[in-house]
Amino acid sequence: MIAKEGVTILAQFFKKYKHGLIIVSYAVLYTLLFALLERRSVPAYHVVHTVFDDYIPFCEYFIVPYLLWFPYMFLAVAYFIFRNPDRREYYQLTWNLIMGMTIFLIVSYIYPNGHHLRPLSFARDNIFVDAVKRLYLTDTPTNILPSIHVFNSLAIHMAITSCRSLKNHRLVRASSLILTVLIILSTMFLKQHSFVDVSMGATLALAGYLIFYREKQSSYEREYQQERLRRHRRKKNTVI
Repeated sequence: MIAKEGVTILAQFFKKYKHGLIIVSYAVLYTLLFALLERRSVPAYHVVHTVFDDYIPFCEYFIVPYLLWFPYMFLAVAYFIFRNPDRREYYQLTWNLIMGMTIFLIVSYIYPNGHHLRPLSFARDNIFVDAVKRLYLTDTPTNILPSIHVFNSLAIHMAITSCRSLKNHRLVRASSLILTVLIILSTMFLKQHSFVDVSMGATLALAGYLIFYREKQSSYEREYQQERLRRHRRKKNTVI
């Protein structure tokens, strides 16, 4: 009896949140393809470097926002699956993320790239440097263009700022903006990405906005103007 009830509850759960399987399935596929990408051997790759990279110092403290990218992504996607009542907003975020991450995989497979920006030695020895060293061991300085850290952070922030249910949650929106900026900076201050990678990631995010969010923002602006007009008319009638 208990087992039957458990199966029923589980079936109801999947029925209610089956839309979340899209992004979860893609996340599994992306992880597998990225792992293969990191392990493949290529005869040569293009070295990404600009003069701006030489002026950006290494700072190990940026490991904190860099690692916060992971819970930021997870919690935001979970919110749009389980808590946000507007299903359309979930699909906007999902297709935007899938578009950007797929483009990254395609670029990486046909255009091997990497950088030589990582420091050979560290001026300090602390827990932040230790965390950076572990990051360097698990993440190679290849397949960096465009920066997925940058693109996904901006995609998540766009979804949060466009979300109706979070419209009046200024602290959430402000925190998202601050964290997004810090994550973007962290990719350069940790020497994980070049200025070019960051710029391309931001450009890809802008393309995602124009494709998935511009029309919706325009409709929100029309609704906002209409609501202002209705309030003005009610106020005018009250005065009369």
